[in-house]
Amino acid sequence: MKRKIIAVTACATGVAHTFMAAQALKKGAKKMGNLIKVETQGAIGIENELTEKDVNIGEVVIFAVDTKVRNKERFDGKVILEVPVSAPIKDAEKVINAALALIDEK
Repeated sequence: MKRKIIAVTACATGVAHTFMAAQALKKGAKKMGNLIKVETQGAIGIENELTEKDVNIGEVVIFAVDTKVRNKERFDGKVILEVPVSAPIKDAEKVINAALALIDEK
């Protein structure tokens, strides 16, 4: 069964690591057979912004961030895994498995 994951990536400077983490999560989710949509919050603002529908559909939220998530209230009531932005770059599948474990425990 394909799991539905949403994520936000953001590093302190909002440049390279933000996008590296987003790419790593997308690649990892695809390899694992899951669906993912990743919003980046970088130096040029929010890209690929998660809609209300995306948030409602997402089973779990991954915040791969080294800074404050903008508009965080959109995710109130959702299961959230927060990790440093470097975590998915190092091992995206490990991060995704940890997030899925949070919802499987419910």
